[in-house]
Amino acid sequence: MDPKLGRMKSSSLALLLLLSGGMASLPAPPAALLERAFWYMDLHQDEFVQTLKEWVAVESDSVQPMPRLRQELFKMMALAADELRHLGASVDLVDSGSQQLPDGQTLPIPPVVLAELGNVPQKSTVCFYGHVDVQPAARADGWLTDPYTLTEVDGKLYGRGATDNKGPVLAWINAVRTFQALEEDLPVNVKFVIEGMEEAGSVALEELIRREKGRFFSGVDYIVISDNLWLSQRRPALVYGTRGNSYFTVEVRCRGQDFHSGTFGGILNEPMADLVALLGSLVDSLGHILIPGIYDHVAPLTEEEKEMYRAIDLDLEEYRTSSQVEKFLFDTKEEILMHLWRYPSLSIHGVEGAFDEPGTKTVIPGRVVGKFSIRLVPHMNSSVVEQQVKQHLEYIFAKRNSSNHMAVSMVLGLHPWVANIKDTQYLAAKRAIKTVFGTEPDMIRDGSTIPVAKIFQDVLQKSVLMLPLGAVDDGEHSQNEKINRWNYIEGSKLFAAFFLEMAQLHE
Repeated sequence: MDPKLGRMKSSSLALLLLLSGGMASLPAPPAALLERAFWYMDLHQDEFVQTLKEWVAVESDSVQPMPRLRQELFKMMALAADELRHLGASVDLVDSGSQQLPDGQTLPIPPVVLAELGNVPQKSTVCFYGHVDVQPAARADGWLTDPYTLTEVDGKLYGRGATDNKGPVLAWINAVRTFQALEEDLPVNVKFVIEGMEEAGSVALEELIRREKGRFFSGVDYIVISDNLWLSQRRPALVYGTRGNSYFTVEVRCRGQDFHSGTFGGILNEPMADLVALLGSLVDSLGHILIPGIYDHVAPLTEEEKEMYRAIDLDLEEYRTSSQVEKFLFDTKEEILMHLWRYPSLSIHGVEGAFDEPGTKTVIPGRVVGKFSIRLVPHMNSSVVEQQVKQHLEYIFAKRNSSNHMAVSMVLGLHPWVANIKDTQYLAAKRAIKTVFGTEPDMIRDGSTIPVAKIFQDVLQKSVLMLPLGAVDDGEHSQNEKINRWNYIEGSKLFAAFFLEMAQLHE
């Protein structure tokens, strides 16, 4: 669709929706206000992209526990705080203490940004959560461009963190800035929670939320998270559930240094051989997890849920092509979506201590550590899964009669989350999507894990909405991560429209 026609269509839809909602009593006609807001965002989109470029330039990697990267994280949190101060928000950088690592190293945890703008009792208060830390990235990993230099190619903005999650955080800020630039009151009170440790399991965040429940969060009505992707390249989506994650390491140790295979090969139990056998026992070639009892607590599939999967518009061929996968394990849309969202999966991520450089080094590793995770679904419990995994691996290892030593640890245990799609803000988000994009959203789950959603829901007892901006092919956590300029700018408009819809429904 031509962008100008799309904006005209959005404006017409906004007029119909908002006038029918009885908002004529507001100081400015909402449809006219939205049209002005959209015009402003189109006019200033290069400035919005430039700010994203400045944010992407910060190597805010929270996964690798290195002092230099922690300094980058602190720099990133200060940058986000300054951006919010420029909006006139009151901002606190809340100290999060330090992190004790398994090797004995202690690193400071970056502060959490708590900010608020507006405190009008008659307005609803919407709290936006986002994170500005990223996964590791290096040009040598297969990136076509420098991952920390935002590069635009054919309308695609490539850079680590562009879609996960710096772009969506800035889109929310762009929406607030637009109302201010137009000298219009914000339709809702806005609060921000921005952290820098999400990719490392949101270390210390739950403690902060519990501590601030009666202060910062006391007046919050709704929580919004934008840390997911659509299911397609062009059709928006609303997310109402995510899987949890239990992340494991399994160490096999013979001694603290490596062996020469010509000197020791054939006369000892090799740790790598033990580890390969252990990892190979976890999942079969069809993706079925082989750990006894792992499926016992999976929620049963209902007829209502089946209908929701049937209603989703998914072009399997497009999805396969955009994913650059030759063949999926399942042939139907429903099977693929259910195994992505409502069934557990087990993925093997890597091996620490093994020789992985180019060349032909004939080494026998003396110690290796395998890494794998299980994505959890309702009603699985991470503590139960931990025991099941340990018992299974102990059984497999005992069968090998190896003289090596094995140790299994669960380093992350994050629970799944499901929302009530009949909540007020899901209705507001649907209407805002219709206004901006001219279509109904797909109602989807996300196979990944957003730990904070479950924390917010359980601790604050507030409605949590997931409102994604990125397209299915954005490549979060992967090489050549990107966000489309169109998604970034239209997503900023979506948040502006969402503010107005929330104000209308609150009245």
